[in-house]
Amino acid sequence: MLTARVLENKLGSLYKAGKIVGGVYLGKGQEAVSASLATCLEKGRDVFAPLIRDQAGRTAFGEDLLDCTRTYLGSVDGPMRGRDGNIHRGRPAEGMPAMISHLGASISLVSGMLLAKRLKGTLDGVVGATCIGDGCTSTGSFHEGLNTAAVEKLPLVLTVANNQYAYSTPNVHQFACERLVDKAVGYGVRGHQVDGTDMLACVEVMYEAVERARAGEGPQLVVAEMLRLTGHGEHDDAFYVDAAIKQSGVGRDCLEVGRKQMVDGGFAGGDEIDTWQEEAAQTVQQALAQAQKERSPDPYQDDWQAYATHLSTYYNQD
Repeated sequence: MLTARVLENKLGSLYKAGKIVGGVYLGKGQEAVSASLATCLEKGRDVFAPLIRDQAGRTAFGEDLLDCTRTYLGSVDGPMRGRDGNIHRGRPAEGMPAMISHLGASISLVSGMLLAKRLKGTLDGVVGATCIGDGCTSTGSFHEGLNTAAVEKLPLVLTVANNQYAYSTPNVHQFACERLVDKAVGYGVRGHQVDGTDMLACVEVMYEAVERARAGEGPQLVVAEMLRLTGHGEHDDAFYVDAAIKQSGVGRDCLEVGRKQMVDGGFAGGDEIDTWQEEAAQTVQQALAQAQKERSPDPYQDDWQAYATHLSTYYNQD
């Protein structure tokens, strides 16, 4: 969580300085939810499809910080070789698909990956997870993906980060049910509710959801309540967020809550946590410095072509 916050603060500064092309979307306020989910997964075994506010989850799942900095800064040495949007990065062969902008598409994607593993006979003990926002629950992709996963009883953990706004649209204009977790019953899946600002509660609920899915109990829908502590992106000042919501319980900063929980629970001292943050800052700076030294794609030198073109060339060979 600390590493993700430090990294994203740096990315925000680089964006405002004109050093990053495209958008920057930060997960400030969502780190506890994202990191606790990914911490319960096993890289090399499970599948994790992060969304735009899941840097903490990416880090917890084992993504190299260089994958992030290289993609944002357009380095040819990054996983997307500097050719894709800065948030659309991934390593599918390692269980982390590239992020898809179309809301809800990752649900069907992960479900498809799990179904493929079942057909291959390699699904035992595997869990697939993805995170979406509350706005996504209003899309057809959410319905299609979750319905399919429920019917097939796939080991999917679907986390909904209810940050109170779909961009600038508040919950009251999105859904009529009292709680988003109530939707779980309609799909025949187990629902879990958690305070997304409470780090220890997130760990406990995510662990239960992942273990239930791994044990063969089918899809698990986890709804976490929190507030996006920044705009939709760094281009957005979030003027539309109700001041009363900011001052409410969902407006707490999960990092501040987590720090207090660590100290009060005797897990770590304040000085130790400060040291972790300093180490995170050094690691982030090293990754940024490395990416800034690397070259960007050169259309006149790079030997790449569209996948379809490659196949056409292959099949037309004598």
